[in-house]
Amino acid sequence: MLLKALALNCTLKPDAGDASSTDAMIAVLQQAFAERQVTLTETVRVAALDIRPGVTSDEGEGDDWPALRAKILDHDIVIFGGPIWMGQISSVAKRVLERMDAFLSETDDEGRMLSYGKVAVAAIVGNEDGAHFSSAQLFQALNDVGWTIPAVAVCYWVGEAMGSVDFKDLKDTPEMVTKTAKMVAGNAAHLAGLLQSSPYPG
Repeated sequence: MLLKALALNCTLKPDAGDASSTDAMIAVLQQAFAERQVTLTETVRVAALDIRPGVTSDEGEGDDWPALRAKILDHDIVIFGGPIWMGQISSVAKRVLERMDAFLSETDDEGRMLSYGKVAVAAIVGNEDGAHFSSAQLFQALNDVGWTIPAVAVCYWVGEAMGSVDFKDLKDTPEMVTKTAKMVAGNAAHLAGLLQSSPYPG
C-alpha cells in the first residue's frame, strides 16, 4: 500500500527562506520514511499561513485553515514538527491543535472522526528543556481529536541548556537521532498500513 505523509513545521518563522531547525529534523524523518516507502509530499510552514483563532473548520474569509485541513486529511501520516519555546510547544502548534477541535463533531455515519485511521508523530527541537513535555502536550491533544499515536512517536533533539547551537547548525546528525527517526518511521508506517487495511469500527 502506498502511504503519504505531510509535515507541519510550526516554527515561529513565517518566511520559508529562514533556516529552521524544525525543517532539519523533519528532513531526518523524511529520509527514514523514504526507507519505508512512505512519501513525504510537502512540508507546510504554518506561520506563513493565516490560520485564524477559533475551534471550527472555517473561521471566515481569509482563513487558510480549510485548505490546510483538507491537505492534512488527504494524508495517512502527519509529522507535527515544532520548536520548544518556554519549555512547551510553540503557539503556532497550539493554534493548529485548537482548529482540530472541530474534528470532535465532524464524524462520519459510523460516528468516527475524520482523523480516525490516521497516524501522528512529532519532530521536536530546542535549546532548552521541554521535549518530553512538548510531545506529551501534542500527543494528548491529537489523541483527543482522533489521531492514532504509534510506539516511539517522537524524534527530538535538545541542545545544551542556555547554549547557542541549534540543531540545524550541527555538522552531523547525532546517531541516536537517526536511530530514533528510523523507529518512528517504521512504527508509524506499520500502524498506518494496518489502519488503512482495517479501519477502526464505528
